[in-house]
Amino acid sequence: MSRSNRVILVVDDDPDICWILGRLVEGLKVQCIRALNRQGALQAAQLNCQTLALVLLDAKLPDIDGLELARQIHCVAPGVPIILISGYFYKDDPIIQAALNQELIYGFVEKPFSHAEIIATIENVLSWTTRPRPTKLARQ
Repeated sequence: MSRSNRVILVVDDDPDICWILGRLVEGLKVQCIRALNRQGALQAAQLNCQTLALVLLDAKLPDIDGLELARQIHCVAPGVPIILISGYFYKDDPIIQAALNQELIYGFVEKPFSHAEIIATIENVLSWTTRPRPTKLARQ
């Protein structure tokens, strides 16, 4: 599948963060869909499950916990990698490590993040040629 046919779903309740992440995704010549809440995220994941290459997911949404939403997204779009983005958790947080070990999420990025960090993370996922994903991404 060509990069332009792949879709990245950005889920964040902050419209500014959603916009920034969307612009970064689009700069990589990948289609971007944005969602601000659980319902929008699940609907987008279900409608795009065949072309969904990645989900960038905020850890704290007003209507659902990000890790719970990750579980729900896996139900409608199995195998799609999810990168959790958070200003509440940190990389060594036991909750994050457990989610990585369980393969609920495939990576983690702390807020505030740099554009370069997000782009490198996205590029890493998009460079996979087959699934399942390499184990090393889970240890970022």
